[in-house]
Amino acid sequence: MQIIVVGCGKVGRSIVAQLSKEDSNNVTVIDTNAQIIRNISTNYDVMGIVGNGSSFTILDQADLAHADMIIAVTERDEVNLLTCVIAKLNNDKIHTVARVRSPQYAGELNKLQKGLDLTMTINPEMEAAKEISRLLNFPSAIEIFSFARNRIDLLRFRVPPISVLVGRSLKDIADLTTNLLVCIIERNSNIMVPNGDTVIQQGDVLTIISMPRDAQIFFKKIGVRTNKCKNVMIVGGGQLSFYLSKLLLNNHANVTIVEQDMKRCEELVDALPGVTVDCGDGTEKELLEEEHLENMDGFVACTGLDEVNAILSLYAMKHVGRKVITKVNHVDFGDVIEGLQLDSIVNPKELTAQKIVHYVRAAGNSMESNVETLYKLMNGRVEALEFLLEKESSIIGVKLVDLKLKPNVLIAGIVRDGKLIIPGGQDVFQVGDTVIVVTTHLGFREIFDILA
Repeated sequence: MQIIVVGCGKVGRSIVAQLSKEDSNNVTVIDTNAQIIRNISTNYDVMGIVGNGSSFTILDQADLAHADMIIAVTERDEVNLLTCVIAKLNNDKIHTVARVRSPQYAGELNKLQKGLDLTMTINPEMEAAKEISRLLNFPSAIEIFSFARNRIDLLRFRVPPISVLVGRSLKDIADLTTNLLVCIIERNSNIMVPNGDTVIQQGDVLTIISMPRDAQIFFKKIGVRTNKCKNVMIVGGGQLSFYLSKLLLNNHANVTIVEQDMKRCEELVDALPGVTVDCGDGTEKELLEEEHLENMDGFVACTGLDEVNAILSLYAMKHVGRKVITKVNHVDFGDVIEGLQLDSIVNPKELTAQKIVHYVRAAGNSMESNVETLYKLMNGRVEALEFLLEKESSIIGVKLVDLKLKPNVLIAGIVRDGKLIIPGGQDVFQVGDTVIVVTTHLGFREIFDILA
């Protein structure tokens, strides 16, 4: 695909880094900052143009007339929207993707998308708020990824120090894992695709796939509580905190926001009736004690500084009963953040980049299969994909045992008639199936990519 990316901030760079690795993409980047364009052009196989992406002259230099997609992710919503409108006026077949962040547009995205004929709009803070809300509703999970229209969940969780799982092989816990599959085990930063003889150790991080009800049953059997957080403290009162608070209020949670800017506190009080807003420095131990941190079962570090959020989270993990979530902004230091062994980490910019890259891949699919969902796990080292098998093809009706798969490819599940099938060698694909694949190969676009 011929793709134009306008705006090379953190989101833009993350998108370019992923798209440029795939040979089928021809990427052109546009930004007003010449130094940023030089850096990106040097590090990635892309063409760079210095200029205003909402200018037709600049877009013409990027060969707008032959582009398949334009992705506008500058820091200004209006620039992103204008860029997409100009692109569509001059190429009526182009796919247009715009990042729109402002709360004033939050309730109007559908109307904007339809009225301006946009293909996709995305709000990073809203996407992050949804992710955090789901984690607070299922606090045992480090991450939750949903497939088949939220009917199937892929969950990562850390094995507790004292657990019935420790020291037992996967085949020995078959009675605990009905309609559930352990897809991946992370141990000391290493990734394993386990078999029946793999023994679970203390501190392992397991990735499991199941229907939500079966996951609840599994956690109950191993003695892990799954009740949602009811008392949540958020440090930092930005846009993400605003969206998150509204979601938590809808889930009947008690929410406390700690924000040090008085003007912002007044805005939050007016906008969020029912939320307790306290004006003060959330990094002060005394203030956290005054706000009864120890009575919270959920804590979200949501300031604008990654290092502050990390330190706050490490402190909160010693005092909060259930769940601690850390917001991070930088994409480049995933390994460092991962090494801190924080509870759950949410990166709005990375979530945005993932959704856009998923859309790009889906737009380039064959007619036989379609990427419905794409997630990156373990700091981008693993991908979990959902393929919809829409038509007859060479893999339909073939037993899985007879399919020659690439190494490190796991068919984790088949969804048929709304139910999850944990696949065995004698199972076959049928037209209409949703197939969930977990792999360390990056860049799969269609189901045939799993074949050796």
